[in-house]
Amino acid sequence: MSVIAIVGAGPGLGAAVAHRFGSAGFAVALIARNVQKLEALEQRLASSGLTAKGYIADVRDRDALATALENAAEDLGPIEVLQFSPVPSKEFLKPVLDTTVEDLHAAAELSILGSATSIRQVLPGMIERGVGTILLINGSSAATPNSNVAGTSTAFAGESAYGEMLHDAVAEKGVNVRQLIIPGAIGGGDPLYDLAALAERIWQLHAETEGTFRVTVGGEVA
Repeated sequence: MSVIAIVGAGPGLGAAVAHRFGSAGFAVALIARNVQKLEALEQRLASSGLTAKGYIADVRDRDALATALENAAEDLGPIEVLQFSPVPSKEFLKPVLDTTVEDLHAAAELSILGSATSIRQVLPGMIERGVGTILLINGSSAATPNSNVAGTSTAFAGESAYGEMLHDAVAEKGVNVRQLIIPGAIGGGDPLYDLAALAERIWQLHAETEGTFRVTVGGEVA
């Protein structure tokens, strides 16, 4: 059975992606730090007949994150798809003039070091098997800096740069690295941002073995 690991799994987009991949025969590893929400999501997916298992880890705790992914692979099988989509913390969603060094450090721990830790845990196996997909899900500030959320804008830029370099480096090794930019409110009424529609777009990024690194909802940018 193929396995998708969703880092930053929650009841919104994470659950929708879990349903989409689960309905296609994937087992789903759910990684998040909130025990109650994680257990509820695991039970919700199981009640739909899907194979899902939760693993507790704070994305900013690199050892715990690597261990969660290692345990998921041992329990469910090799991870074929990795989605990195944790929600940024409000603590560093500040205007640029109010953003401290500590805010930038926290944001970088989440988006840059968290994504790199996740990727480095699964990438060697993907390269060895000659197949795999890495999906980075970000808001619009990953493509266009937003001074009102300076910490996330800075960290998303680092995550994006790392992802794009990987996209170019591993494409010939059978690994598909893609980024989806979601510039609008998820589930805010626009059909483009409906949870099921976004999950389907993410599935398509996995299914398309060739394409630009960065894709944005409502359009596409290189």
